[in-house]
Amino acid sequence: MSRKAQIIGWTIFTLSALTYIADSLHSGDMIALVASLLFLLACVVFFLPLLRTDPER
Repeated sequence: MSRKAQIIGWTIFTLSALTYIADSLHSGDMIALVASLLFLLACVVFFLPLLRTDPER
């Protein structure tokens, strides 16, 4: 899979995590909020290495 496609995919996942966070805040569901924050953290962990401009990649 190309790097550009991976970046697009992880951007969509990150946006969906932010949407889940907003929805759980709106509904007051703390379990969903924690799960959404963990989902966002996982997205960031996978997304950040793709943004590096390391010449070894």
